[in-house]
Amino acid sequence: MGKEETTVTEKKVDCLICGKEIVYGKPEKMECYYCHKVYESNARCESGHFVCDGCHSASANELIESFCNTTQLEDPLEIALILMRSPQVKMHGPEHHFLVPASLLAAYYNIKKNPNEKKTKIEDAKRRSAKILGGFCGFYGDCGAAVGTGIFISLITNSTPLSVEGWKLSNLMTAKSLLTIANHGGPRCCKRNTYLAINEAVKFLKESFGVMIKIRQDLRCEFNDLNKECLKEKCPFYNQDSSSFRIILEFSRINSDIQSM
Repeated sequence: MGKEETTVTEKKVDCLICGKEIVYGKPEKMECYYCHKVYESNARCESGHFVCDGCHSASANELIESFCNTTQLEDPLEIALILMRSPQVKMHGPEHHFLVPASLLAAYYNIKKNPNEKKTKIEDAKRRSAKILGGFCGFYGDCGAAVGTGIFISLITNSTPLSVEGWKLSNLMTAKSLLTIANHGGPRCCKRNTYLAINEAVKFLKESFGVMIKIRQDLRCEFNDLNKECLKEKCPFYNQDSSSFRIILEFSRINSDIQSM
């Protein structure tokens, strides 16, 4: 992805990706930013971004699955950030429980050059993470982002309740993520916990599997102002200069505009 896409804040006025105005022209073949399928359309933003109707109206988990299946990115933090910028992924919510393992699986299998395995594992992660309830962190004492890293390790090791090494590694991964998340204190922040969990998983892959995943080291949160419980300076990702805001688009209006051309 270009620099523009990966650094843009949540100013979702027109384009879901960069917030720039939608422009209309003659119908032509365009590739959807999220699912990478090609459609004929006459609407794209000033920067050239096109999002198909299916991705416009997809649920958060559908969008996460579609993007992670098709992206070639090898940085799980970058994958997660792109998806967090979409209106479907709220500031807080159980979609992050799937976002964590899906982003990690996408990056891992992209590095391994195994797209077929990636798709199967992401589908399994979606099914497993659906059982992690919203508010799990506060009501059950186990953050869903941490569990998501355990799901990731369980899937790449093909672990079951009867496994030996895979069982150990999956639970150890969850424990390491949860300890880091807990040590940063509450109240909950799904964005902070996602960053922390993915960072822990990347370190764990290097230590336990010898797999190196390069992730961005300059991460500053783009969502501070959306979280009224933000820890601000106590959060390692706090961005004091952030002035981002989110305006959720009315999909029916957008689709109506496209169809009326």
